[in-house]
Amino acid sequence: MVLIPARMSEAEEQRWVNVMLDKLAAQESKRALGDAELAERARRLSEQYFGGRARPASVRWVTNQNTRWGSCTPAEGSIRLSHRLQGMPEYVVDYVLLHELAHLLVPGHGPRFWELLTAYPRTERARGYLEGVVAAERLPHVPGARGESPAG
Repeated sequence: MVLIPARMSEAEEQRWVNVMLDKLAAQESKRALGDAELAERARRLSEQYFGGRARPASVRWVTNQNTRWGSCTPAEGSIRLSHRLQGMPEYVVDYVLLHELAHLLVPGHGPRFWELLTAYPRTERARGYLEGVVAAERLPHVPGARGESPAG
């Protein structure tokens, strides 16, 4: 049950519920998955959305990907996810896993690739979340933000 002020409009209520769901998902995702759990999650997602056709040989977290969220080497069947995803909502991590799993079935980012990802109902939301993270990283540092005291 969620309690909210009666004065909130329906749109404000929906926005607040979405914010709180994202916070809960992020808290859940903060319990970082190990590589074995990540591989099992990839297996389950492949089964659910791709009929089990995407079968990676390995799935693991890496710390050397700072400009991309994930990568896939189809010839080796290996999937690597950036450690920067740890702590993000589960649906975002699932989207990146599905994106890389899709590359095991379709190389490149053509229409067939994106068609595979339409099976995941949170694709657009996850892409928007990741775009927001990238945009926020590009914002200039503002003194006094995040509890820092302004210089002066």
